[in-house]
Amino acid sequence: MSRRQSQAKVEDLMSITKPQGTMFGHPKGLFLLFTTELWERFSYYSMRAILVLYLVDKVQSQGGHGLGWTSADAISLYGTFTGLVYLTPLIGGWLADAYLGQRRSIMIGGALMAIGQFTLAAPHSWMPGSETLVFYIGLGTLIIGNGLFKPNISTMVGDLYEEGDHRRDGAFTIFYMGINVGAALAGFVVAWAYTSFGQTVIFEGQEVFINNWQAGFFCAGVGMICSLIIQFFFAQKLLGDIGKYPAAQLAKDKAEKTGQVAKQPLTKIERDRIKVIMVMGLFTIIFWAGFEQAGGLLNLFTNEFTDRNIGSFEVPTTWFQSLNAMFIVIFAPVIASIWIRLGKNEPNSPVKFALGLVLLGIGFLFMIGAVLEMGGNPDAKSSMWWLVGAYFFHTMGELCLSPIGLSMVTKLAPLRIASLMMGAWFLFVAAANKIGGFIGSFIGHDGPKEEQLANAMSIFAGIAITSAISGVILYFMADKLVSWMHGAEGSHVHTEEEALEEEMAVTADHEGIKH
Repeated sequence: MSRRQSQAKVEDLMSITKPQGTMFGHPKGLFLLFTTELWERFSYYSMRAILVLYLVDKVQSQGGHGLGWTSADAISLYGTFTGLVYLTPLIGGWLADAYLGQRRSIMIGGALMAIGQFTLAAPHSWMPGSETLVFYIGLGTLIIGNGLFKPNISTMVGDLYEEGDHRRDGAFTIFYMGINVGAALAGFVVAWAYTSFGQTVIFEGQEVFINNWQAGFFCAGVGMICSLIIQFFFAQKLLGDIGKYPAAQLAKDKAEKTGQVAKQPLTKIERDRIKVIMVMGLFTIIFWAGFEQAGGLLNLFTNEFTDRNIGSFEVPTTWFQSLNAMFIVIFAPVIASIWIRLGKNEPNSPVKFALGLVLLGIGFLFMIGAVLEMGGNPDAKSSMWWLVGAYFFHTMGELCLSPIGLSMVTKLAPLRIASLMMGAWFLFVAAANKIGGFIGSFIGHDGPKEEQLANAMSIFAGIAITSAISGVILYFMADKLVSWMHGAEGSHVHTEEEALEEEMAVTADHEGIKH
């Protein structure tokens, strides 16, 4: 293609008009993206809620439908899986920008995720002797699909609005609500699926109820299919041409056209700001390594050592996985109001980050309380309210810490290496998940329950102490970090609506999809 043709192509694409039509004052495309992301998050959290439980369940020949892994191996794999979930969007985002465009990436990634979920859902009777191989194929397909899907939706939300449009912040609040609604629904629906489609069998002379984990994975696959159908039928009508063209390629062509260039050496201010990103990144590893015990170690503790009975009703283990999303929806407005009412006394970003670490530690004090209540008796059960308290304080910590994450990177990173710095931040989160799996695996390789309980106590105490000490250290470093920001910290949000948008961004930051 000649330079003149390239320039004409850029001019033509840059002149594309936004789709017409609004709903509740926002472009109708926002609600398409809201619904698409809701079902995708439903799919992911449905699978996440039962992955470890499925791995540690007995194999079929022993009266179960799982893979019969040890707790340590299951949690270690969970850490590897979630680490890759945060790492592959780096590649997926690059492919979307350079070659595929966001819409095509979403469709390809969503299709791969659906295939992965349905592969995990395949009945064991179809694949005797190769269950583990098929499981790895399903999980690998999910990881690749996630990498293509995850980084592109929120970018399209921003593209619905012109620069400076005051509706943009409110749009992201609506979008993040979809993420939390999908995450909250997942635990309840998957619990219904794997218990409703389970079966009672005679094992060693006794009736044993077997959970049908495949039904849970099937529900996750159905959620992903819903997401794809919505995109396929309504994207062109409601989004116009948004997301169809590779953004980075257009930007490159535009730069060539206008003669923009030049790599310039970093200034002292830019180097100082990069130092802040690196330091905060180390502390974010500590936070998420503890927080991500939710899907692994805490999930197993809920299943094995918690009294989940309310009268004659037994609360399904996966319901507890919905607590985080529910607490975010309920308390994000409260936290936003607190920051506003503090006015000039509102803490700066590093102090909020430090507070988040301390709150995470307090959450694990509740888990220590749960173990102490059992008095070292592995046949005893701890109250479920210890878990509710732990998830509550973990969520409060998340609401203090996570809105800082990627938004801090966008404020501090020099524009010409912003993508590189964003990639570094993703690496911190990926490392945190892998380290979290490694820590949780110290529960042991299914030795005596007394040993597992003692190991759990050590892990809970270790995370609580590490989080609290890290929070204190960061608190005393806060002034220095703010000085290294050289004014980028700026003033805090000025309205309650802006503060609420920041707090609702928590899950999107955590999921690594906000740009």
